[in-house]
Amino acid sequence: MFRSFFLYLSNSRWARRLLLALPFATRVSSRFVAGETLAMGLDAARALNEKGITVALDLLGESVHNEADAVRSADEYIALLDGMVHEQVSGYASLKLTALGLDISEAVCLQNMRRILARAIELHRFIRIDMEGSAYTERTLAVFREILKEYPHSAVGIVIQSYLKRSEADMHALATEGAFVRLVKGAYKEPPTVAFPDKKDVDECYLNLMRFYLSEDAFAKGARLAIATHDQKIIDEACNFTDEHKIDKGDYEFQMLYGVRSDLQHSLVGEGYQVRAYVPYGTQWYPYFMRRLAERPANVWFILKNFFKR
Repeated sequence: MFRSFFLYLSNSRWARRLLLALPFATRVSSRFVAGETLAMGLDAARALNEKGITVALDLLGESVHNEADAVRSADEYIALLDGMVHEQVSGYASLKLTALGLDISEAVCLQNMRRILARAIELHRFIRIDMEGSAYTERTLAVFREILKEYPHSAVGIVIQSYLKRSEADMHALATEGAFVRLVKGAYKEPPTVAFPDKKDVDECYLNLMRFYLSEDAFAKGARLAIATHDQKIIDEACNFTDEHKIDKGDYEFQMLYGVRSDLQHSLVGEGYQVRAYVPYGTQWYPYFMRRLAERPANVWFILKNFFKR
């Protein structure tokens, strides 16, 4: 019920207007969002780099519906890549295809992706294509595979969500293709026809997909995995599995969200694991912020507690 309520709010225009009208709205969002400008995102990224944590920088924004906005979004991503190089930030860029015009047409989206990837390759940077709601899964994978006809796996990767029932088949196909996958649980509201409604099933699927993608067969095909979770049980299982199978810590990485379990991120770095933080920034932070609140009730109480302390 709690999760459904905040996921509903993430798509609610009236709730968005209400929150954004509050004078302390930006301060509240700072728990999970690095700031509203590229400079603020880069500052947060550098601070993480100094602690041994690499980053995935993401300009928040999705679902543009005209070509001018899609082109503008691509321009901003190119500026992001240039800024990362100029500021010597260790990390890559993460983006959503609807921000590049996927809702307009696949052709528009591909044109903008090609511009971004061309610049990324010039700068020796990587691009992660993020995954959105299940209505976009097949289209996102189609664009990813079209891009791979022109660009190598070393330039672009994809995200798979373990709460979707189709993800086992998708991961097996992507392993055969040698894709670099970021595995997440999933943060959108989905019907039980396409997603597992129970957390235990989502977790079980996650573990099965993780073990499969860390297998010798997957590695032999060039597949690489980013384990994106804050779940201590899954992290412990990943550490045990990789130790048992003598998988080098440089062959995979843990990923977590900016502002979530910083203590755990630092602990894993101290143990020699590769850790990357997903660092979002931008003015379009409202949907992302609500999805973070939906994940754990503790996030809501943390914000309320810290707000009233100020």
